[in-house]
Amino acid sequence: MKMYFLSSIVFLLALVSNPVHAQVEEEQQNYVVLTKKIPQLQPIFLTAEALAKEDGNNFGKFEVIICGQTVKELTDKEMMQGYINIAKEQNVELVACGFSLNKFGVDRKDISPELRVVENGILYNLQLQKKGYTSISL
Repeated sequence: MKMYFLSSIVFLLALVSNPVHAQVEEEQQNYVVLTKKIPQLQPIFLTAEALAKEDGNNFGKFEVIICGQTVKELTDKEMMQGYINIAKEQNVELVACGFSLNKFGVDRKDISPELRVVENGILYNLQLQKKGYTSISL
């Protein structure tokens, strides 16, 4: 009986110390930026590109929430198309704050359908943070 007990302990220790079982899968790194100025998109894209290189296979989602008075500029489809194209290249999702659109009288039909609209950008930002996203507001 004593030998069975010792054999069981040795077996369990071998399982615990086995490097195959000790591997830890790294999590995806997700990011969200809340911005109140359209021109800040350019440095945000550069940041997304740098983080994608740094994180490698662990680079997850990168979302940019546009809120405040700058949502009026989202109606300039020609200007925004350039930003939208870069966002696609960088795997960045552009999100418009519905609360800001309403407050500043911007009709959702007047912005590119490639922009996703959330009802409340600040709330959405906080919800993403609760899911583990790294967040910054500019």
